[in-house]
Amino acid sequence: MRADTKINRRTGRGIRRRAVPMIRTVPMPVLVSGTVLALTGAIGLWQILPGQITPTVGAGHGRGMSQVGAFDNARAGWSAEEILGHYYPGADLGQIGPTTIGVRLQAQDDATLDTFAAAGAQVAGRTIGPGDAAHLTPLPDGGANVVVTAGCDGEVLWQAATDDPFVYPLGHGAGRPAEEHLTLCGGTAYRGALGVALEGESFRTVNEVDLDDYLAGVLPAEMQANWADQGAFEALRAQAIAARSYALAENRYAYAQTCDTTDCQAYPGTVKEDSRSTEAVAATTGTVLLRDGQILRSEYSAAPDGGRPADIETFEVGPSPDELVESAPAPPIPAVPAEPDLTIEALAGESVIDTEYRRIGGANSAVGEPIGPEMLLPQRAGTYRLYTNGVIVATQTLGAQVVDFSTLLQLVPEAGDQLPSTASGRPQLKTPEGSVPQAVSPVDPQALQVPTDAEVRGEPVHGPVNPAASPGAHPENSQPDLGAAPGPHDGE
Repeated sequence: MRADTKINRRTGRGIRRRAVPMIRTVPMPVLVSGTVLALTGAIGLWQILPGQITPTVGAGHGRGMSQVGAFDNARAGWSAEEILGHYYPGADLGQIGPTTIGVRLQAQDDATLDTFAAAGAQVAGRTIGPGDAAHLTPLPDGGANVVVTAGCDGEVLWQAATDDPFVYPLGHGAGRPAEEHLTLCGGTAYRGALGVALEGESFRTVNEVDLDDYLAGVLPAEMQANWADQGAFEALRAQAIAARSYALAENRYAYAQTCDTTDCQAYPGTVKEDSRSTEAVAATTGTVLLRDGQILRSEYSAAPDGGRPADIETFEVGPSPDELVESAPAPPIPAVPAEPDLTIEALAGESVIDTEYRRIGGANSAVGEPIGPEMLLPQRAGTYRLYTNGVIVATQTLGAQVVDFSTLLQLVPEAGDQLPSTASGRPQLKTPEGSVPQAVSPVDPQALQVPTDAEVRGEPVHGPVNPAASPGAHPENSQPDLGAAPGPHDGE
């Protein structure tokens, strides 16, 4: 038997009301055996077998939308709006703009944040190379200590303290490609930024992520994506709206709004993402449930009896749509170097070579235009950079000097295949018209003699090129205990 239940849609032109046909349900007790269930939003993952629906965890608390009932109603031809109107009578539908949400990753509690991205990432205002890992430890002032290594367990490349305790993907905005997702060392991947915070003296890890990117991970963890193939795509749409509303109405911590377990909503990062559930998120983007103009904490569960309409006055509410902060762009990042292991300039800002090049006149100088990034001299004795008409070499003891190509080849014989077609003669300084040009005197290669390993140790070059050799960096026998990130957390 069907009855008319009102659901209101709040728009820029006011509230539009329409009658929604609903099926009356007979109240039935929710049977829970041997399980204590948290009285919160989302309980229950479901698997569909031919002709039946089988819960894989507890049946749920029975408040708000029943996922089983949503499935049945969707297959009976109901729209998502009709499903929501049945379970949350008196609620309005509203719209929000793009926004982000902070999610506490509970499996990471009391651990350092150890993360990398296949494309590289940004941390402490610097760009780190593809596969290089950032290890963050929260500091009492709200910042973080950062150690960057080659891979998750490789040598230390550099370390610093920062006021911004987050690691960012190279690109900002929603829907970034998989190679930009931040992956926990030994664990799963996440969209958005990953950061650290202190709760008392305990370490916490936070995923700051676009709301719809977050829901792309939540939906297939809370409701089977293959319901779309069973004629129940509208149930996925209803779930997306309920989950979006629930998340935005949360305000659990000073450092994050919600968590990633069924204490809040199951959110295992990207590991369960599915194009079918992501389509449901996209089809409802920005749509939320409201009570008296504020976002409804729309609880839902896997109650197997189909559930019944909720008294939404008993549910908590969050902010109004106007009170939400729209997504802000990520901090600007340095240009990514062309080669993954040549990140000297990006890491160090202006180098000694950059300063010398600017001093002698830049592109108008004798050496001409740069034709590649800075490179390391053998045994990390210093750096050099090729230009169209010469080379600038920098060492700790001699600083930066212009040399010709033959001098470079004595220092770095394997650099021959890097030389430009103009690699002959000595650089000529450009002078005003009518004056006599001067040649740059070649530097004696002996003066640039590459030191031995023993001489290099403890003799740092500029910036982070040789951090392991710097007395202020990690000494060889006092490496920090970075810890090991836990394995993937599936949110179940």
